[in-house]
Amino acid sequence: MILIILTVAFLLIILAVVSRELGKKNVAIWILPYIHSVLGGREKPRAGKTVHVYFCFVDHFEPMWNKADIAAERSRVEKWTRDYPLLAARHRDSDGKPPQHTFFFPQEEYRAEHLTALKELCSKGFGDVEVHLHHDNDTSDGLRKKLLDFCAVLDSHGFLKNENGKISYAFIHGNWALDNSRPDGRWCGVNDELKILKETGCYADFTLPSAPSDTQTSKINSIYYAVDDIRKPKSHDSGVDVQAGRAPSGDLMIIQGPLALNWKNRKWGILPRIENGEITHDNPPSPDRIDLWIRQHIHVKGRSDVVFVKVHTHGCQENDFETLLGDPADKMYSYLEKRYNDGRHYQLHYVTARQMFEKIKELEGNTNG
Repeated sequence: MILIILTVAFLLIILAVVSRELGKKNVAIWILPYIHSVLGGREKPRAGKTVHVYFCFVDHFEPMWNKADIAAERSRVEKWTRDYPLLAARHRDSDGKPPQHTFFFPQEEYRAEHLTALKELCSKGFGDVEVHLHHDNDTSDGLRKKLLDFCAVLDSHGFLKNENGKISYAFIHGNWALDNSRPDGRWCGVNDELKILKETGCYADFTLPSAPSDTQTSKINSIYYAVDDIRKPKSHDSGVDVQAGRAPSGDLMIIQGPLALNWKNRKWGILPRIENGEITHDNPPSPDRIDLWIRQHIHVKGRSDVVFVKVHTHGCQENDFETLLGDPADKMYSYLEKRYNDGRHYQLHYVTARQMFEKIKELEGNTNG
């Protein structure tokens, strides 16, 4: 009897610990859709068909991170402009193109010399610059002005796409709080943010996934259109999948990166860690992680032979430099090129955020699957 009581007590303790850990990580927000996908909810490519993998690396590129002084800012940007071309030049995809890095530059951290340096890097064919924004307790008019003014600034540096005076851009929200999605209301304040993004020229949002943050959506591993309900926050929690041969619907396209449970990397050897596509010194890329990204099979509905993988980082944090610009990144690209670019089962394509969007739109408009 004592043994039974001790066993039950032990199991209750384990259950309590697991529940607490899952609660801290906000897993309940997205676990049911994830389980559904694991149990067969994902559309799979047809047998024998080559799968095209489009790999996009987006960077919350913040030179002023941690309230750095100007010398530290310059050192961070110089590190990227000097070392990234050396890394990227060692790698090529199936089209002969090097890895592409999309720098999402913060509106509130604008300094002309940093954009000038990034322009020189990007002009050599190694990436692009898009829009990042941290804001708090904002208004619709305030947000609109920030976006329009900053797009004009980036355009003046030769970034973004300007067609007949209409500028278009990709967006990542600071602190993950897209469309005022934090329950405590911090770090945004604008419930009609999706509409304002679309109105000001945003072609797609690249913020997600945000797990383990409470801003994470219940819709995961998807490319979809969200409809903005201006009466409430987090309108992008659900939406309509982008589908081949079907017209766009909704206010803004949301392009998500991979979100999964990694059973090969467990806390205390028991609990699977969250795989959210973030690359840091503490969580460097590995073959197991790369395979898990691919297996989430993010794609345009009806075109399961094309997989989109978007991973992210905060590139201006010194602790991550060696991971992002050194051996770990070098091995990541080598593994992608060896495992996912054999020409028969897989073809690899390195793309910027804009190029990923353009491929998605191409598939959306194509009725021939």
